[in-house]
Amino acid sequence: MNRLYRFFLDSLIFLSLLLAISGCDRTSPSKEIPVPLTDETGLVLPDSLQHVKLLPYWVTTAQFAGYYIGQEKGIFRKYGIDLEVIPFLPTMSTDVMIRNEEADFFLLWLVNAIQLRASGLPIVNIAQLSSRSSLLLLTKKSSGIETIADMDGKQAAIWSGYELQPQVLFQKYHVDVRIIPIGSSNNLFLTDGVEIINANWFDEYHTILNSGYNEEELEPFFFSDYGLNFLEDGIYCLRSTIDRDPGLCRRFVEASLESWKYAFDHPEEVIPLVLEKQREQNMPANVPHQQWMLDRYRDLYYPDPETGIPTSLPDSSYQSIATILLEARLIDNIPPFRDFYISYQSLGQQPEIKGTISR
Repeated sequence: MNRLYRFFLDSLIFLSLLLAISGCDRTSPSKEIPVPLTDETGLVLPDSLQHVKLLPYWVTTAQFAGYYIGQEKGIFRKYGIDLEVIPFLPTMSTDVMIRNEEADFFLLWLVNAIQLRASGLPIVNIAQLSSRSSLLLLTKKSSGIETIADMDGKQAAIWSGYELQPQVLFQKYHVDVRIIPIGSSNNLFLTDGVEIINANWFDEYHTILNSGYNEEELEPFFFSDYGLNFLEDGIYCLRSTIDRDPGLCRRFVEASLESWKYAFDHPEEVIPLVLEKQREQNMPANVPHQQWMLDRYRDLYYPDPETGIPTSLPDSSYQSIATILLEARLIDNIPPFRDFYISYQSLGQQPEIKGTISR
């Protein structure tokens, strides 16, 4: 009788321990990375999609074509993401929107991102898409400016808020150039109000060509050729987003890379989509300019045509730009690189992709 009672008591204790352990498993946070639920064909179920907001740094153009086509063709949905691209307005304050967590992911130039991080905003670069600066200074050959030294005593139209790179270049070569702040118009340069203007290779340079100039009449000075390769497009998120859902961060970058590849491989689909979105926002739009922009982005994202988009942020590039910002007193500290950059490949698990979605 005592043996039977002892066996019964021991069994109750063992069962109680099992129930307690299983109860703890149900209540403690799961350490597994959530993977979107799929049907028998491999397509992500609508109820399993995560709504994600992306904030670009400028208005709707082909420089963000990968995200538009990825949204349109269902590439992001294939990765379990219901993507919303927030329409950019010049009145927006990017840092305020990031602080208020109004976007899950955002696109930034590296110089702006370092400034935000140094100010205390805990943003992280999870993929550096551009490996070369597209920014340049442009002169007319008729001005006689053939070298940086020839710019001494001249005037340069520079976008307001983007004076750092030109100032560093002028200081490096000991030339005295008067900077004239401008908005997005090229008119001051076109009407000979200034001898120099800054431009992006993928945008303003082509706009000036379309204003009636031939390439042979212009002299471009790429900052990257003068030791000022300030990297541009990177994918960023808050550190809290990584801590909360590292798998989502990885899936977002993977979906972005696939979307950009589709964009570069299918310009006949991408350009009409970009034009449609521009016209919906009452923006000026034309095929040649958006095609030029997409082609130049292919050059910037694929420095080696045989490989995919390189997504690593070199420590040397980061330290170089951060040091320039520190010396210019635009930041008062250099955030540790290991906290600023975390490769998406180290985050979570990549879900198995079995099917595609198209509209």
